[in-house]
Amino acid sequence: MRLRAATRGSPLALWQVEHVTALLAPHGVAVAPVVVETAGDQQLDRPIWEIGGKGVFVKEVQAAVLDGRADLAVHSAKDLPSVEVDGLSLAGVPERGEPRDALVGSTLADLPTGALVATGSVRRRAQLAWLRPDLTFTGLRGNIATRLAKADGYAAIVMAAAALERLGMPERAAEVLEPDVMLPQVGQGTLAIEARADDAVAREALALIEHGPSRAALEAERGFLAELGGDCDLPAGAYAVLDDGPGGPVVRVEALLATLDGHVVLRESAVGPVDAAAAVGHRLARRLLDDHGGAALLP
Repeated sequence: MRLRAATRGSPLALWQVEHVTALLAPHGVAVAPVVVETAGDQQLDRPIWEIGGKGVFVKEVQAAVLDGRADLAVHSAKDLPSVEVDGLSLAGVPERGEPRDALVGSTLADLPTGALVATGSVRRRAQLAWLRPDLTFTGLRGNIATRLAKADGYAAIVMAAAALERLGMPERAAEVLEPDVMLPQVGQGTLAIEARADDAVAREALALIEHGPSRAALEAERGFLAELGGDCDLPAGAYAVLDDGPGGPVVRVEALLATLDGHVVLRESAVGPVDAAAAVGHRLARRLLDDHGGAALLP
């Protein structure tokens, strides 16, 4: 069997397709990449939240599947809005990789007072501002190589540790930040593979590389984001893991909602059944919004 996979053309996106290809190969499924340029790739001079949020990296890739140019779309799950597109199904979630964020150039403790940190993420900026109110910030866009090439111009830059690992540069991380220091983005380190909802062949193939615990964690995190509005432009993050409960496995979710300046950071956790992971995320968002004042942070 041969399937066509729509993808962005960055080295990291192509690694993701190669990874999916390697997972499917033992099952007799070959994969050919179909490279698509997205709005996010075309507008590198503006912050992501100004040009449409998460969807700027996925809409054109999804369109290639919907119009038949490709059979599936491989995304970084953190780029995928939590509201599914009509006609598409989240058909495959392979085992999650490294979910944490990394500092390149300096550890957090070694950053001097007033240091300039570059990041294109409002989530990262807000949490660093909360931890270190003395820091100053500037935007940073581009693929991994572009951002790393600019690193010497700042005291530090922030990026996903998974990106450094997948491109063979883990040594560039001066520090990998634990989730209790910096809560990751929804889906960070996870791949999300979409197929047409009516394409039974592609969906059956992707079911072969499904990783149940990673799916449950992703559903919990996406449930949180969906309750905030599907593609929240606010500094928000969530991280879920599976754990042993008294009656069997449970999903534990920790989530965060903040102001951009880091003056307000709301953080809460919840536990619930794995088979209702998305609902656990939804309930956690409601607690932050209704019980902890988070609604006042929404636009």
